[in-house]
Amino acid sequence: MFSVYFLLQVRIPSKTDKPGSPVRQTDRQNVLPAPTVLPSVHELDLFKCFQPVLVHLQMFWELVLLGEPLVVMAPSPTVSSETVLALIRAVCFSLSQSQSSVFCCDFRPYFTVHDSEFREFTTRTQAPPNVVLGVTNPFFIKTFQNWPHVVRLGETKMAGDLPKQVKVKKPSKLKTLETKPGVYTAFKTFLHKDKILIKRLLRGIQRKRPSEVQSAILRRHLLELTQSFIIPLERYMASLMPLQRSVTPWKTPPQIRPFSQEDFMSTLDQTGPQLTSGLKGDWTGLYRKFFRSPNFDGWYRHRHKEMTQKLESLHLEVLSDAVSHTLAANQKTETEIIYHTLAANQKTETEIIYHTLAANQKSDTGIIYHTLAANQKSDTGIIYHTLAANQKSDTGIT
Repeated sequence: MFSVYFLLQVRIPSKTDKPGSPVRQTDRQNVLPAPTVLPSVHELDLFKCFQPVLVHLQMFWELVLLGEPLVVMAPSPTVSSETVLALIRAVCFSLSQSQSSVFCCDFRPYFTVHDSEFREFTTRTQAPPNVVLGVTNPFFIKTFQNWPHVVRLGETKMAGDLPKQVKVKKPSKLKTLETKPGVYTAFKTFLHKDKILIKRLLRGIQRKRPSEVQSAILRRHLLELTQSFIIPLERYMASLMPLQRSVTPWKTPPQIRPFSQEDFMSTLDQTGPQLTSGLKGDWTGLYRKFFRSPNFDGWYRHRHKEMTQKLESLHLEVLSDAVSHTLAANQKTETEIIYHTLAANQKTETEIIYHTLAANQKSDTGIIYHTLAANQKSDTGIIYHTLAANQKSDTGIT
């Protein structure tokens, strides 16, 4: 038997990476020969997933953004999974990896009758949960008739050179034996369709534009659309953060101001999504609907937690600096006290020796000798002053 092994070198994305940006090459010495750089383990073909519903792309973006219950009925598990993942990716594009995602609900790319939540998701005694499901079993057609948004997909068919687009139908039109593809919903979009994008993609199909290019166009559009929606929210949340100068070391950190929907709405005229997006429509109504969705609750909790942690970190930094300066000031004071105390109590060596010898009842000669010795007099001076003290004359000395 022969064993085949594959060695993979993987780079985990960092928070500074931006979606769609090229992967940075690492040191060539640590890279395997002729490396193949993949932006992700599995990059979805967005264009292929959305091909039969291109004209309804705006509606699906809003449904997922608002966390609406949505069922995707597909002919195969592959189509089911990829479509659900593409829908989630449609609103998960953000400015950077450090930016919180606006999608905080549950999703199941391939849901079956054997899942533990089967009864919970199919019961009619309560409202459908905020989840995006992908299914293939025809049994779910009857089970999910009470769900507000159902997408029924079939095999992709072409109408000439263009893929045939599914039509929007009322939820009551969803029959148990219905096999035709369609979008069964009564949802009315807040924003207008981007007709320029649709025409560009349909023109790309006619010109045999590669699917990768079409997907890149879609990805860019969804990224800019999500950014246009989330940036005003991020900007307003940043304004709720206390000023750095209000953080003091000996007091508890200041609180983040509460989120006011009306205050936020008042900022849209000056800093709203119309500054970065050309789409027209009821942006205000879309935000109000978003505020009532579980996605806003999840997004706000996550952002508030991040801001609280940042505020606590800032407070600890200010407190640490204050403690350092206090200790430094106290240390300087102690040094000065010791210095002046020693200076005040310190006697000269001459005085110390003099009083010591006097206490020991030394003779005046001995006192003068040792005193002068301490003052580092010369030997001649020592002898001279010693004899003078003993009242000897020069003659007597001779």
